[in-house]
Amino acid sequence: MKDHPSIELATPVQYLPAVGPTRAERLAKLGLKTARDLLFLFPRDYEYPAPAADVDQLREGVPASLMGTITDAELVSRTPGKSLFAAIVENDTGAVRIVFFNQPFRAEQLTLDRRVLISGTPKLNGLRMEFSHPKVTILDQQEDFPGPRILPIYPLTEGVKQSDLRRLTRLVCDSLDSELVEVMPASLRQTGADALRDQGIDLVGDLPGIEEALRMLHYPSGIDSLSSARTRLVFQELLVMQLALAMRRRRVTTEMRSPPLPSTAMIDARITNRFPFELTEDQRRAIDEIRADMARQFPMNRLLQGDVGSGKTVVAIYAMLLAVANRHQAVLMAPTEVLARQHYDTLTRILAGSRVHVGLLCGSLGAAQRRAVIEGTESGEIELLVGTQALLHAGGKFKCLGLCVIDEQHKFGVSQRDALRSGGIDPHYLVMSATPIPRSIAMTLFGDVELSTLRQLPPGRGKVNTYLAQDGWKLRWWEFVRERLNEGRQAYVVAPKVFASPSDTEDENEDVTSVESVFEELCNGPLSDYRVGLLHGRMGADEKRSVMESFASGRLQVLVTTTVIEVGIDVPNATVMTIQGAQRFGLAQLHQLRGRVARGAHAGHVCVFTDGESQPEENERLKTFAECEDGFALAEADFRLRGPGDLLGRSQSGLPPMRIAELDRDFDILVAAREIAQAMVDEDPGLNADELVELKRQVLRRYGERLELGDVA
Repeated sequence: MKDHPSIELATPVQYLPAVGPTRAERLAKLGLKTARDLLFLFPRDYEYPAPAADVDQLREGVPASLMGTITDAELVSRTPGKSLFAAIVENDTGAVRIVFFNQPFRAEQLTLDRRVLISGTPKLNGLRMEFSHPKVTILDQQEDFPGPRILPIYPLTEGVKQSDLRRLTRLVCDSLDSELVEVMPASLRQTGADALRDQGIDLVGDLPGIEEALRMLHYPSGIDSLSSARTRLVFQELLVMQLALAMRRRRVTTEMRSPPLPSTAMIDARITNRFPFELTEDQRRAIDEIRADMARQFPMNRLLQGDVGSGKTVVAIYAMLLAVANRHQAVLMAPTEVLARQHYDTLTRILAGSRVHVGLLCGSLGAAQRRAVIEGTESGEIELLVGTQALLHAGGKFKCLGLCVIDEQHKFGVSQRDALRSGGIDPHYLVMSATPIPRSIAMTLFGDVELSTLRQLPPGRGKVNTYLAQDGWKLRWWEFVRERLNEGRQAYVVAPKVFASPSDTEDENEDVTSVESVFEELCNGPLSDYRVGLLHGRMGADEKRSVMESFASGRLQVLVTTTVIEVGIDVPNATVMTIQGAQRFGLAQLHQLRGRVARGAHAGHVCVFTDGESQPEENERLKTFAECEDGFALAEADFRLRGPGDLLGRSQSGLPPMRIAELDRDFDILVAAREIAQAMVDEDPGLNADELVELKRQVLRRYGERLELGDVA
């Protein structure tokens, strides 16, 4: 029975008891505008009270909780700024004393006849047990309170207290739960429970209905009920997402058409013979997966991920040449001109002596050069086109585009990637990432994409040694760098900024290491006898190309640079890297930088220094970086340390943030939701069954607008 029958889901919070306009404005800062919002304000944590005990059961030093009524209270002010508040809490099993030092406000809060729940660790003071600074929950006088229970902890804002939100969510739960629409029928909840148990999740009974789940989530009767409620809501959130992705996958295979680009034994031999080395087993497996995809009449949509130096570019080149072998064009888009030109040079070198024409389109081209490339692409003369984002704005069209390859996919937004397939053509898509993606991310943000993974490194690569600089290391480190340079090797020095200013830091007295300052310091100091070059993103395209060519040829021995060399740069003779201001880089970025050394037979050496007074060994991320060379393990660690919001921004993901699910914590639930979603869409592609009407409505409400772009990685 509802205590407040006038409250409806759409009731503005302003009209809830004891709220009003002022408090409603404060609640709005938390996104709480209606009663429904309060119902779906999921706690961010819980407060677990000590076990309930009678007064005669209390033991000194053993945490306990008890309820009672304040029968005596006194505030004693001894000296200015010092006070003692003491009160007696009594119930039918006895009485205890509670004390608070220097908290005079307790006198107004804990008044006579107030019912309270106290929780803490008692000690014997004379003949009576005493709690010093216990946790206190004030209870309603008429509330039927069975004992200490788990209390929700909600996100707060200025002027809103936990007690306010606990009261309001309790009020809404009691008043509105019967109005809720159940989107998961009983049969689906049972199927979900069975699948969750198969994943090793300990679940008592089937998944609860939505009313019971929300009630237990806000006011759990115990650990089991809380776990059951959370599992139900997490499963629902992940199932809705996986249904959207499964529907998208099916739409791609049934409604979109691409040119079939099959591979024969002869084509395979002709392409692989172009590579002056043996493919690794991982590369061969990825190529076979891509061959099967490109032979179909609907678009390949595959993500190729691999650790630094695992040979992703070779796999991509194979796919591009497969398109050309089938009389179609292929395009490769890279995030920087430096990387685009390197891909262009690689393709030109591999295809030397062939009749395949390769084009380059980037921002630094003159108008005549750009026009010639566009015309060659439109006529079909250029079969392989490499470029940067200039490809998106060139205005030209392909004669017969069969394959799009996107390098470093996370550096392009979904809409940018989609622009390449405009004009009514559905080419095959291959996106690459040298930043390994955690399994849970791959199944969500890339849940409608097939995945190929390269873990093996080509043979003959040197080992990379990583060091965390300690006090007094600089002189010794630069001596080590000079020794390597004297042996004929080359070195990178990486800094986080082109130039530094006080606005770069929270502390106006702290200077961020910049490439300009490092370049000047090294040229006039420890590396004054060596040929040192400078490279950063604000230089002109011709100047950057000239510097990179000089470094690649060995004319420059040291390159002082920003993260512009983070991806794709391949100089096998570079074996030493110094990273300044390393605490300003993420784990994935550090690993990418480390991948620029030891790309030949010589061992690599990377040393990280930090700005300011902090030491590298004090930084958890840098310690993880030094201890682990596996990019996949680092990706999982980065996910744990930074979370999905930082790891992959929303602008790249194309999916809204999770409301209750935590991808690292709830991976087993995600696996179960994915399997069930795929089975449901296989059986009922449109989710048109009568019992799925509300579930389908929720899928489309949350993900419908994103489905059109979901197939573009």
